[in-house]
Amino acid sequence: MKTEVSAQQIEQYRQQGFLLIEGFLEAGELQHWREVTEDAIRLRLRDTTILNNQANPDSFYAQVFTQCLRLADIHPGMAELMFDERLGRLAGTLAGVDGIRIWHDQALVKPPYGNHTAFHLDNPFWSFHSRNSISMWVALDDASLANGCLWYLPGTHLNATFQLVGIGENLGDIFKAYPEWRKIKAVPAPCPAGSVVFHNSLIAHGAGVNMTPYPRRAMTCAYMPDGSTFNGTQNVLPDDYFNSLTVGDILNDDRINRLIWRRESI
Repeated sequence: MKTEVSAQQIEQYRQQGFLLIEGFLEAGELQHWREVTEDAIRLRLRDTTILNNQANPDSFYAQVFTQCLRLADIHPGMAELMFDERLGRLAGTLAGVDGIRIWHDQALVKPPYGNHTAFHLDNPFWSFHSRNSISMWVALDDASLANGCLWYLPGTHLNATFQLVGIGENLGDIFKAYPEWRKIKAVPAPCPAGSVVFHNSLIAHGAGVNMTPYPRRAMTCAYMPDGSTFNGTQNVLPDDYFNSLTVGDILNDDRINRLIWRRESI
């Protein structure tokens, strides 16, 4: 696994809001990630209540991707992958924080001839607000212009707010909240299988349609800086934990949000 980054890459991430690292996984590691992800998805699909976009399989959103959340909770192999300290160190180094907790992992499978993913921000959906939250997106298949790779509006993380703008069918609905972003040229991030994109969770991003007869698989993880506090939104928090929280509480329960890396004191 290629987890070392240069000062130039760190600066690129912080200014542009995303960083693509090709060859992140070696061939054997990629095959292992594929096998673990497929097995974890099969296990999660037995519980359809977790698939929040599958209530109506013919809806637009159900044809954007199949979304399987918190696979590390139910699959030991996925837990071993997601709790890897090296991933936390890399995410923390790029974000410039002293500790990283997992917010949630999720597998995203865009189906053959699947719909686009509208431009959106990640962090406003979550139970904490942070300008330094960061997400990892590992391509298990080649993610290309043809099958729906990610697209970014560079630099938008620098002036985005925590206003929640939903993800609907219209690609550019986010411009109703941020009309000034309409002038920004979107940048594609084709990602060969085994490569990774890290992006700030306030950058505007989306994905194109899948114009191929094959699925486009990705394994992702959203990270929360250690010390982040509860903002009142439930999102993926279990009911009992959510009901125990008061706005401003530190989200530091390792059973829910595992601390996977902390910077050593000098």
